[in-house]
Amino acid sequence: MNKPLSVAASLLTAAYAVFSTGCASSSCCDAPGHDHKSHAVAPGQVVKQLVAVVQPTAGNKCAGVVRFTEVDGIVYIYGEISGLTPNQQHAMHIHEFGDATSTDGTKAGGHYNPGEQPHGLPGVETRHAGDLGNIQADAEGKTVYRGEFKNISMLGPKNPIIGRGLVIHAKPDDGGQPVGNAGPRIGFGTIGVANPKQ
Repeated sequence: MNKPLSVAASLLTAAYAVFSTGCASSSCCDAPGHDHKSHAVAPGQVVKQLVAVVQPTAGNKCAGVVRFTEVDGIVYIYGEISGLTPNQQHAMHIHEFGDATSTDGTKAGGHYNPGEQPHGLPGVETRHAGDLGNIQADAEGKTVYRGEFKNISMLGPKNPIIGRGLVIHAKPDDGGQPVGNAGPRIGFGTIGVANPKQ
């Protein structure tokens, strides 16, 4: 799991990204011509991509890297993950908090659901903002995931995901209420700003 210091740094970066651009107020977000895609973390630095480094929770082997890129209101997700149960689906969700200080991932809180919607799988219009569906492991317990989502954004104003937690679960998400019966959390990563030079 990430060290608490790295989590704190990630959250401070996220807060600075929002407040340094003046988007703490709703009036800013409604201003004509306001461009959320050009938000800067520091002067001159534009956020082009977010990244979550997934690390295993206690007793598990789930690990990988998941990247988020936003173009014209669509967040594209690409991930490579290993340490999964061979030939099985695993639920993947964005959770409320990017807090990696627990060994079981529970300090990430519940599903990210700012709109207070019922749980659902991708393709269902009314669902949690953090409901990303399932990833499919191959015979070696690895997967490559690609997804496109219109109900979230990297930095806002629509359900911003920066600083939140990415959780991989032991079981598939069956779409049931309240959270898809996905079982324990086997992998966790904090969604932070990716280094644009990498």
